[in-house]
Amino acid sequence: MKYMMIIYGNKELWESIPAEEWQTTIAAFDAFTTKHKESGELLGAYGVADAAQAKTVRTVTGAPVVTDGPYLESKEYLASWYLLDVDSEERALELAAELPADQVEVWPILHEA
Repeated sequence: MKYMMIIYGNKELWESIPAEEWQTTIAAFDAFTTKHKESGELLGAYGVADAAQAKTVRTVTGAPVVTDGPYLESKEYLASWYLLDVDSEERALELAAELPADQVEVWPILHEA
């Protein structure tokens, strides 16, 4: 069964990590990624750009209209997501607890297109 793990972030959070801890933090995420890619349970891990680089596309009277930023106004934004293929929800939750993040959302993937 496939699951998506989501980590949210914000500019203040990233800036609060002292420079000397940044490499250690990245190394912890890299170790998690390597370990679970090798096991086959992690299909991919993706970090996204800052929310200021996002675009929203809406269709207005049949024509696309592109605006800056995400649609939702919020302090936090999607920072990273991981795609898992595991045997159970229990295993997905175990992996989420192992991820070196303060909070992780776990979403079942219902279907693939």
